[in-house]
Amino acid sequence: MTIEEKLALLEETMEMDAGSLRADMDLYDVEEYDSMSKLSIIVMMEDEFGVKLTSDMVRGFTNVQDILDLMK
Repeated sequence: MTIEEKLALLEETMEMDAGSLRADMDLYDVEEYDSMSKLSIIVMMEDEFGVKLTSDMVRGFTNVQDILDLMK
C-alpha cells in the first residue's frame, strides 16, 4: 500500500476531504482528529492491518506519520 493510499484510508476513516492530509501534519492541527476519529482509527487499524492499538499508543500519536508508520 502506498503512502497516498494510506493517507486516503485515514481521510476516509476520519471523514475528511480527499487530499487534505499530509504525513508531516500535526494531528492536533487536524480539526477532525477527535475522540470519535481516534476510535475509528483503532477499529480500522485492527480490521485492515491486524494492528491492535492501545490507548497509550493513540495518546502518543503526534503527527500523521506516527499512524502511517504502523500501517504495514
